[in-house]
Amino acid sequence: MHETPGPAAIYLLAGGSGMRSTRKDPLLTRAIASCGVSEPSIAYIGAASGDDRQFFKMISAFMRNCGAGDVKLAELAGRRVTIDRTRSILESADMIFVSGGDVEEGMEVLKEREMLPLLRMLHEGGTPFLGLSAGSIMLAREWIVWDDPNDDATSSTFPCMGLAQILCDTHGEGEGWEELRALMLLAPEGTFGYGIPAGAGLCVYPDGRLEALGDPVHCFAKIDRMVRRRANLEPC
Repeated sequence: MHETPGPAAIYLLAGGSGMRSTRKDPLLTRAIASCGVSEPSIAYIGAASGDDRQFFKMISAFMRNCGAGDVKLAELAGRRVTIDRTRSILESADMIFVSGGDVEEGMEVLKEREMLPLLRMLHEGGTPFLGLSAGSIMLAREWIVWDDPNDDATSSTFPCMGLAQILCDTHGEGEGWEELRALMLLAPEGTFGYGIPAGAGLCVYPDGRLEALGDPVHCFAKIDRMVRRRANLEPC
């Protein structure tokens, strides 16, 4: 009797300017290597950027430079999408990559195309997931939106994929993690949140352990209805 594999670790990367170079990125290289096979096939979800072809071309080339094999766009955002083909790409991939863009737009596309049950099933079955920027946030629990960007009273949250059961933001260090702090104010007391600076990453293990990658990850907690800074998660 064969055991069903459990979920794999999820890699949440913030990305940085180095992803436009020809150099290998050590965090992306590590995430791809976690598949455990040589030159793993990657299913690329670009829903958050409307399946932008230029962005796909740039990122897929960079991923191959970091050890990936075939990188296929799992199309979701256009009128001529063939869902059966997209599902086949996702189901056959060694790893699923969720690219950057707009979190809310990306989640709307995934919901409209009814992809969330499949993605959750693949995660539970052991397919590794990797997020970049907005894609990292989409893999987490939820995100924030404002009806009026100038009025915090109009803020509310919406669910993301929830494969990584955390709250996080990426490369928001320049604004003091404003959006992450606002998100956490709407969360229950005792909630923790994680800010992943540009060039850093966070590995979320199936048992809930967290590992900072590359650079320290900023940690916050909601205590007494306020968001307070805690000690950084330091890379091992």
